[in-house]
Amino acid sequence: MTSSRRPRSARGSGAQLREEILDATRELLARTGNAEAVSIREVSKLVGVSAPSIYRHFADKDALIDAAVAQVFENLDAAMGSATDPTRSPITRLRDQGMAYVRFALDNPEQYRLAFVPTGEDGPSAVDKVLGSGAVVRFTATVREAMDSGTIAEGDTLPVVLELWAAAHGIASLLIAKPALPWGDVDTMIDRVLGAACLGHAVLDIIGCDPVPEPDEGARWLAELRRAQRDSDT
Repeated sequence: MTSSRRPRSARGSGAQLREEILDATRELLARTGNAEAVSIREVSKLVGVSAPSIYRHFADKDALIDAAVAQVFENLDAAMGSATDPTRSPITRLRDQGMAYVRFALDNPEQYRLAFVPTGEDGPSAVDKVLGSGAVVRFTATVREAMDSGTIAEGDTLPVVLELWAAAHGIASLLIAKPALPWGDVDTMIDRVLGAACLGHAVLDIIGCDPVPEPDEGARWLAELRRAQRDSDT
């Protein structure tokens, strides 16, 4: 970390200074792992400016942290958007978006960790910020399309989004934390798990046991389906 004074910014370079402040904030968040350990003073030292220079761009520390983390979600949304082919079915797009989510996490592990750094903020406003992020909005729109197409049973999109997000986040977190485990071909494994999560949700809707069928009930349903398929082949 440097405490040297940064040369005075040229006129019109405020946007560049703002990005440097955000970069420094993300670096400190990644280093400390907790927003409580990040201060305006430490950010100003890292950038080489005075604290008042930071306050000209951000009202307070909370606004600074929010902006730093929001950029991560924007980058994640951009990655998911690049993987979204509107010509493919909604259920396939859900899988593709999940794949892009996990791939972003693996390619940018420090950025990904920042999205889940404890900020000390809780309550409805914090929830709204997460659910209003581009990546979640995009995922929600695709779940809605899957419902409209009849692939997933009509209902509240939020539980489905959270369940599929949990699957993607779980894979990403494990691959980042335990890369040495014998995962085999990583892309194939991610594809299988996310594909199973997407299709499995649709299958549970068809079985129709509320809220979730017992494993034996699902196994009986699948056995009957296989018998029907064998009978149709003979």
